Amino acid sequence: VQLQAYGGGLVQAGGSLRLSCAASGRTFGKHAMGWFRQAPGKEREFVAAISWTGASTNYADSVKGRFTISRDNAKNTVYLQMNNLKPEDTALYYCAANRNIVTSRFDAWDYWGQGTLVTVSS
Repeated sequence: VQLQAYGGGLVQAGGSLRLSCAASGRTFGKHAMGWFRQAPGKEREFVAAISWTGASTNYADSVKGRFTISRDNAKNTVYLQMNNLKPEDTALYYCAANRNIVTSRFDAWDYWGQGTLVTVSS
């Protein structure tokens, strides 16, 4: 599975962005998809994940109620809608895929895309 994330940019605090991650290669619909982020000087952290049917989702506590993960298997794309953004959301955001394990554990994710940068100004 090859992953291409895009949609990052500069936004003011309180604003919104939608990230997208397009997948190609093996059957997208059979993979769970996730988003992770890494801020400057910090370790990569889990953001959200979704099962291949979309029935199961998981979020980091820091983004619950503000971010929504969704997917369109017909378009081989997963989305991360980010609302009420805060300066602490500034990071490089990565998408990832695995064989349908909705988890925050890094070692459970088999495929990674390149990051897309989100910068939130105060």
